[in-house]
Amino acid sequence: MSEPSVAHFFVDEAGDLTLFDRRGRVIVGTPGVSHYFMVGLAELPNPELVAASLASLRSDLLRDPYFAGVPSMQPERNRTALAFHAKDDPPEVRREVFRLLPSFGAKVIVAIRRKAQLAEFAGFQWREYGIKLSADDVYDDLVRRAVQNKLHLVAESRIVFASRGKSARTVALQAAIHRAKELFERRWRKGLDRPVTVSVLRPAQAAGLQVIDYYLWALQRLFERSEDRFFHLLSGQYRLVMDLDDKRRKPYGEWYSEKNPLSLDKMKPVTSG
Repeated sequence: MSEPSVAHFFVDEAGDLTLFDRRGRVIVGTPGVSHYFMVGLAELPNPELVAASLASLRSDLLRDPYFAGVPSMQPERNRTALAFHAKDDPPEVRREVFRLLPSFGAKVIVAIRRKAQLAEFAGFQWREYGIKLSADDVYDDLVRRAVQNKLHLVAESRIVFASRGKSARTVALQAAIHRAKELFERRWRKGLDRPVTVSVLRPAQAAGLQVIDYYLWALQRLFERSEDRFFHLLSGQYRLVMDLDDKRRKPYGEWYSEKNPLSLDKMKPVTSG
């Protein structure tokens, strides 16, 4: 069986990387601050079809008089009228997007850090070495973990990252991908000389980013709120979920896949040590 010639990947994040307040106190899990930070990757076999399908759905919804007075549906708000975003979309819109997502054939990988453990490590690193933990370093590490076992499966990879803040960081992301290739070569002792194109776009510019946003939102609700109804709507497309700080059984964390399906009863409680 021949390998695909070109693979299309879309990468986004969920949660935040806030760990401390201005006095250096840990504030993970306080109001407005997440317990988890995750980076997700969605491989889509036909990004053009995804874009057309989401554009058609958005057009139908915008013409529906039911949404005429909904703020996020107004073009000047630059929200649902411009691009689907699970956090901002009205529940009725969100349900329609969830109906459509399984038809895209997405293959999703997510790498997760528990921020209580990140805060503990950041405190140790600062006390012992005077080095401040960089949010970009955490993000780039999760990117490497998400992509490192995908790049060898195709002749060419095209990776689109959701823009983060004011800086595109394209060079840094290219370095993260290069590092992932190095780790693959070291582990399997063979070269990985295959082209990888990196771009940084907004969700309105790449429909695949809207797709991975929804998958991350559903997973975030599962981890942050123990709410699994959204996750179950998409569970078949999560090929690998890496809970890197759940080291109860393995030193590299708990990996959920088809062989070890993710469920609430298996997850490490957020408050446990």
